[in-house]
Amino acid sequence: MRAETVADTSLSRVGGTIASYVAFTFLGYFTIGLALGVLPVFIHQQLGYNTMIAGIVISLQYVTTFLFRGYAGNIVDKKGPKPAVILGMVGFAISGILLFVVYVLRDHATLSLIILIITRLVTGFGEGLIGASPVNWAIMAVGDKYTGKSISYNGIASYGALAAGAPIGILMHNSYGIGSIGILIVVIGVAGFIYAKSKTALKGDGNSPRESFLKVLKTVSSYGICLTLSGLGFGTISTFITLYYAYLHWQNAVLCLSVFSSMFIVGRILFANSIDKYGGMKVAIYCIGLETIGLLILWLAHMPHIALIGAGVTGLGFSLVFPALGVEAVKAVPSSNKGAALGGYGLFLDISLGLTGPLVGAVASHFGIMHIFLFSMLMVFTGFVLALIINTRKKQIELVSA
Repeated sequence: MRAETVADTSLSRVGGTIASYVAFTFLGYFTIGLALGVLPVFIHQQLGYNTMIAGIVISLQYVTTFLFRGYAGNIVDKKGPKPAVILGMVGFAISGILLFVVYVLRDHATLSLIILIITRLVTGFGEGLIGASPVNWAIMAVGDKYTGKSISYNGIASYGALAAGAPIGILMHNSYGIGSIGILIVVIGVAGFIYAKSKTALKGDGNSPRESFLKVLKTVSSYGICLTLSGLGFGTISTFITLYYAYLHWQNAVLCLSVFSSMFIVGRILFANSIDKYGGMKVAIYCIGLETIGLLILWLAHMPHIALIGAGVTGLGFSLVFPALGVEAVKAVPSSNKGAALGGYGLFLDISLGLTGPLVGAVASHFGIMHIFLFSMLMVFTGFVLALIINTRKKQIELVSA
């Protein structure tokens, strides 16, 4: 009994240590989530542009995220995560200032849109630097043994922050305008910068042989593409649910986002050990299948309470996709490339969220907003099929090696 107590205490300390680092992930993605559910409505209804333009502007963020993921991974592997986290927080603070300017110029639609484009690019810089840096910092602090746990905690921080930030952003926008969101983002960016400066710098063996980022990216790409497809369901809910509810004249789109995020976190907590127990690919297959069912329910929902059920099932299904595939991706590269591997793998999440805007926006413009969840369901189902293929090939390779 005493040994069990000591073990529980040790695990609790590990969890607390990981949480102290992935808190940076939460801060970064919370600032992103604050604007995520508001910008489509702001661009469409206040600036007067169509849904496709709104989707493209929102997705521009992921251009700079894509460009800076590799840069951040190299910083982590050579100098440690602390410099990357600090730069990321500076980027978020600047994006908040720019978003406030967008609000001030809201009566000048073209100028406001141009500043908003710059804002999205700066936000992408912040996300690119913050993406995989905190989780690598956590792994360095607690050891490789807890890689899966660190990725899982980081996933809770990122997706939980996005899902929590979106409804809070909607409430702030409705009450005080989008400028209030810009002010809060500046406060969070500055607080994150101060917190990062106070943390002890850690780094791995920067002299160990390392593969190029492009080679690492190629290695993790199959897992990343699977993540991209499964992430479209999350992106559709977080970005377009407010417009979807408004079109159907339903109330409480915020509640739908809250149900999704709540079930997402419940899934992470209740099934936290399933990846270690059953393996990453098996968990990913079951989760993506469940996410597909959730999106099917959302597409068929004819009343708000059924849509809530669909959002909850989708959140539960998506909860373990990122860490399950992430554990498999990290296993596929040398230990000296973990920073680049997590950065490259996380890049596919950015691609997923980046594609959501223009793709789903185009579906809404050309086929009607009622088809957006059908489209997302088909994309996630494609990810399910790809996960089955990856798992089959993995088993074949293991049999040959044995």
